[in-house]
Amino acid sequence: MSTVMNGSAAAPSSGGWLSKERTVAGPGFNRWLLPPAALAIHLCIGMAYGFSVFWLPLSKLLPGAALCSKDASQAGNFWMQILSSLAGPDAKSLRSVVAKALFGGVGEMTLSTCNWDISALGWIYTLFFVFLGASAALWGGWLEHVGPRKAAAVAAVCWAGGMALSTIGVSTHQLWIMVLGLGAIGGIGLGLGYISPVSTLIKWFPDRRGMATGMAIMGFGGGAMIGSPLAAKLMAAFGTDGTNGVQTTLLVMAALYFVFMMGGARGYRLPPTGWKPEGWTPPAADASKTMITRGHVHVKRIWGIPQFWLVWLVLCMNVSAGIGVIGLASPMLQEIFGGHLIGLDAKYGDLAKADLTKIAGVAAGFAALISLFNIGGRFFWASISDKLGRKATYVVFFLLGAAMYASLPNTAGVSKGLFVAAVCVILSMYGGGFATVPAYLSDLFGTQMVGAIHGRLLTAWSTAGILGPVVVNYMRDYQLGLGIPREQVYNQTMYILVGFLAVGLICNLLIRPVDQKYFMTDVELAEEKRLAHERAAANAVTGEGVATAPSSTATVALAWLAVGIPLAWGVWQTLISAAKLFN
Repeated sequence: MSTVMNGSAAAPSSGGWLSKERTVAGPGFNRWLLPPAALAIHLCIGMAYGFSVFWLPLSKLLPGAALCSKDASQAGNFWMQILSSLAGPDAKSLRSVVAKALFGGVGEMTLSTCNWDISALGWIYTLFFVFLGASAALWGGWLEHVGPRKAAAVAAVCWAGGMALSTIGVSTHQLWIMVLGLGAIGGIGLGLGYISPVSTLIKWFPDRRGMATGMAIMGFGGGAMIGSPLAAKLMAAFGTDGTNGVQTTLLVMAALYFVFMMGGARGYRLPPTGWKPEGWTPPAADASKTMITRGHVHVKRIWGIPQFWLVWLVLCMNVSAGIGVIGLASPMLQEIFGGHLIGLDAKYGDLAKADLTKIAGVAAGFAALISLFNIGGRFFWASISDKLGRKATYVVFFLLGAAMYASLPNTAGVSKGLFVAAVCVILSMYGGGFATVPAYLSDLFGTQMVGAIHGRLLTAWSTAGILGPVVVNYMRDYQLGLGIPREQVYNQTMYILVGFLAVGLICNLLIRPVDQKYFMTDVELAEEKRLAHERAAANAVTGEGVATAPSSTATVALAWLAVGIPLAWGVWQTLISAAKLFN
C-alpha cells in the first residue's frame, strides 16, 4: 500500500505558514511523517501527568517556615474559619471531605511567608484536566477551521508560556500566579495540543484510524516518563538557585517544550480534499462490525445526538474507574502487602519508619511499571480496534476490566504477582480507552469535524477526573474511620469501580449507527469545507511551510528518531525505577 500522496501542481496560496492552506501537503508527501509530529506535541504536554515531581520541592521553598494551613495571618485565618465552619466536627464526613477539597488551599493563594501544602499545589493538577476539557470543547470548532498547525502553535505558546509565567510565582512565592500560569493557561495549552492532531491523523490514515490516533495519544501517556526524570535531574543540577532548582528547571523545560512543540506544529500537513491511500477502498456505509459512516455530523448538532452522550458516558465510566486505580495504586500495594514487599512478615501499621521508606521505594517502582502499561495499552488496544471494531473493543474493556477489578481483593491475599498483573492489565485498558475513542467518534460521526467533536467529548475526562478520585478517596477514608484494617479497605472500593464499568458496558451496548437526519447535507458540507479552507487549488500548494518535494526515507527516519530517542530514554528510566518492584 502506498503511503505517499500524489497530486498535481497548483498555484500557491496566500497567508503565513500558520494558515491552513499552507499546511496542505504537496506531491510526494509521506503520511508517516504525521505521527512523529503529533508525538512531538503529546510528549511535551504529557508532562502534566508528571508534575507531582515538583510538589515536594515547592512545599519546602522557605526553610524553617510553617505550613500556610497553620499560618496565623489574617488571610489564612479567614479561609481556615470558612473551612472549619463548612467541614463540621466530623473530619471523616462527606461534608468535611468536600469542604477541604474546595477551600483547603484557597487561603494559601496570596500568602508569601509560609510554605505551601502539597494538597494546595494539587489544585494545579486538578485544573490541568478541567481546563483541558473546557478548552478542547470551546475551541474544537475553531481548530477545524484554522487547521492543526495554528492550534498546535497556540498550544505551544500556552503550555510553555504558562510554565514560564509560573516561575514568577515561584520567585515571589505567590501560589495564585502558579495556578494561573500552569493550571489555567497551561491547561488551555493541554486541551488544544491534545486534540490538534486527531482529525488530521484520521484523515491521513482512514485505513488505520485506531493505530494512528493510538500512536499520538500514546505520547500523552509517555510525556511524564521523559519529563519527570528530566525535571528531577535538572532540579538536582540547579539546586543552588534559591528555589530548590524549581524556577530554573521550569524555565529550561519551558524553552525545550516550546521548541519541540513548534517543530511538531511545523510538521503538520493536511491531505487534499478527497485523498485516500492508494489501493484502499472505503468500507461500506452499513458495515455492522464497526458502524463506519460516510456522512459527516456538524459539531453544533452533537449535543442533541443520543450516541454522543452514550460515548460520553462510556469514556467517563472507563476513565473514572481507571483514575481510581491510578490514585490508589501505590498506597494499595503498600497497605495490602505491607512488610511482605521487603521480606518481612508484618502488616503495614506494624512497620518501622525505615521499613516504610523501603516499601515506598518498591511502590514507586510499581507506579513506574503501570505507567508503561498505560502507554503501551494506548497503542495496542487502539490498533486492535481496527480489527475488532470500536464497540467490540470497549466491550472487552468493560468485561475484562470488571473481572480484573473484582479479582483484586482476592489476588491481594494470594500473590503479589497476580495483583500486579491485574493492575497492569487495568491500566492498559485505561490508556486504550483514551486512544480508541477518537476513532470511535470518526466511525459514528464522520471525519469532517471529528476534532471538534472529540473536544466536546473530553468534558467526560474532566468529569471523571473529579468523580473517580472523590469516590475512591472518600470510600477509603470512610472505611478507615469504621476501623476496617488497612489491607481490607479497598475491597468495597473495587466493587464500586466494577459498578462504573457495568454502567459503561450498558451504554456501549446501546450505541447504534447515527440517524441520517443528523448528518450535514451536501450544501452544508460544502459550506463547512469552504469555511475550513479546503480549496481544490490547495491540493499541491507550493511555498513556505508546504512539502514541495517527495519525502525521503531519511527525512522520515530523522523525524521518528527525534521523538524516538527521548521516548526510549524515558522508557529506560522507567524500567530502572520499575526494577525496584522485583528486587
